[in-house]
Amino acid sequence: MEYRRLGRTDLNVSLICLGTMTWGEQNTEADGHAQMDYALDQGVNFFDTAELYSIPPRPETQGSTERIIGSWFKARGTRDKVILATKVVGRSDSTWYRDDGSKAELSRAQIEEAVNKSLKRLQTDYIDLYQIHWPDRPMPWGSNPTIFKHQEGDSHPIAETVEIMTDLVKAGKIRHFGLSNESAWGTMTFLKHAEAKGLARAQSVQNAYNLLNRTYEVALAEVTMQENVSLLAYSPLAQGYLTGKYLDGARPPGARTTLFNRGQRYENPTAEAAIRKYIALAREFGLDPAQMALAFVNSRPFVTSNIIGATSMEQLKTDIASINVSITPELEKRINAIHVEHCNPCP
Repeated sequence: MEYRRLGRTDLNVSLICLGTMTWGEQNTEADGHAQMDYALDQGVNFFDTAELYSIPPRPETQGSTERIIGSWFKARGTRDKVILATKVVGRSDSTWYRDDGSKAELSRAQIEEAVNKSLKRLQTDYIDLYQIHWPDRPMPWGSNPTIFKHQEGDSHPIAETVEIMTDLVKAGKIRHFGLSNESAWGTMTFLKHAEAKGLARAQSVQNAYNLLNRTYEVALAEVTMQENVSLLAYSPLAQGYLTGKYLDGARPPGARTTLFNRGQRYENPTAEAAIRKYIALAREFGLDPAQMALAFVNSRPFVTSNIIGATSMEQLKTDIASINVSITPELEKRINAIHVEHCNPCP
């Protein structure tokens, strides 16, 4: 396993991060424990979760994934072997996250309530990386983010959020904080306020990054390289679409899109054409399509950790083994040719 520095911290995280959002919905507690056992044995020291999980978000299962991780820590005594990341939800009309039934927002009271509840579910005294799951300000959810449309709406100032996160660090509840689903402007604004007052710095951005969505490269990759704000790449397999299992409208039993019909981002003619070409390319080079897609993410200099998720041990073993696959100059050239032809069909 390869390890990379998280932001400007003293933490070295594994190149593969174990994503956990299916635990408590598609996976049982026993499944989650088995996955954590295997991942840790393979050198994975970085686990990512969220107060929102499991997926899809609903009140009946909210927090279930954190509870499964907490029960594993208690049973195995492994807390000191894991760099643990979780998240607080951003602004939302959902009312089941807070005890008083309020709509979610990044106020001081709500963030403090969220972190305390996560600590209890996770059965730990501290969180290594506490991430803002999505911004408090309006963002273009549900639309094409490559077509800019400014939105107005209520939000707590970023400067205020930086102060809250700094206080959590001082209290020992979190070691560092990070962002997720964030823009270049948002990331730089967090850094600006931290630098101006000597406050806690955002150490990471957890955004989607895969062969069908390389929009991170447009502006945020430079932020990563210049400012040492780590990319924690999620959806490296584009919710499984890059494996080819959904081609021609296929719906494998037990797969996420089959169960929850949440894959619309990856269902358009341009995406399907690109997926076919990437799969054919992998086979031409004698590679598993999933491992090629993951290896591409692994090979990017601005990626610190690649967040994989699996519902079966077979998938987990395949995904972690992607660290043994190299993207040769010739393969990268061919990948980039497909990218130019079908540029970011699923942003």
